[in-house]
Amino acid sequence: MTPKVSVIMGIYNCASTLQEALDSLYAQTFQDFEIILCDDGSKDDTYALAEKNKQEHTNIVLLKNEVNKGLNYTLNKCLKYAKGKYIARMDGDDISLPERFEKEYQFLEKNPQYAIVSTTMKYFDESGVFRVGNVEQGEPNVPDFVKGTPFCHAPCMVLKTAYDAVSGYSDSPWLLRVEDYHLWMKMYLKGFKGFRLNEPLYMMRDDRNAVVRRNFRNRRNEAYVKYLICRNFKLPFYKYVWCLRPILIWLMPQFLYNKLHRR
Repeated sequence: MTPKVSVIMGIYNCASTLQEALDSLYAQTFQDFEIILCDDGSKDDTYALAEKNKQEHTNIVLLKNEVNKGLNYTLNKCLKYAKGKYIARMDGDDISLPERFEKEYQFLEKNPQYAIVSTTMKYFDESGVFRVGNVEQGEPNVPDFVKGTPFCHAPCMVLKTAYDAVSGYSDSPWLLRVEDYHLWMKMYLKGFKGFRLNEPLYMMRDDRNAVVRRNFRNRRNEAYVKYLICRNFKLPFYKYVWCLRPILIWLMPQFLYNKLHRR
């Protein structure tokens, strides 16, 4: 039978966390889903661990990139194999709380005017949960897109036809680490809408490895998407000031960034 949900996961050098991530999916209260894993040229035992899980679970599809291609390319590859009505995201170092899929699926089924639903997250590291996200529940205001991504990417569930309408993620070096931000823009320009649930149904690992990803390229890419949002949504000129924010954050001293980030 065709699954109702396809979970797409780009996995890369996450052998130490992947099993915990997959176990959180096996423990979901909603079980009508397939898991599409694509190893993005890992150098550790990530692929071997994924292969072991595939042998033990009939709902896993396992793909592999021979060299590292980036998340944009890898998720698009997963999408080609997805059969579900809805696409759920998941990362190989995070945890989905047990009722995540059930609540997201039921929301989209009961509210067909929305193509996207996402939730807030709990942020954790080796010491445990240090922050719980908080958003205004409801449909985000389009002019506020320029302030930051309107939906958390990892805990989202999205109508597959919305992905198809925009040809998935845009595969460009200028969109690495901000592929979701750009995706929401494309979907809204096509007339799709989304909803935010102010309930933490996902745990995001935000440890020292996450801090390493704070580099100029990623901040530059974020500024670029903000510029595209201003231009494509024809926002007032003063909104373009938000394009400078990612660069200013990159220039912030590391100790100050770490302190503010954890708050």
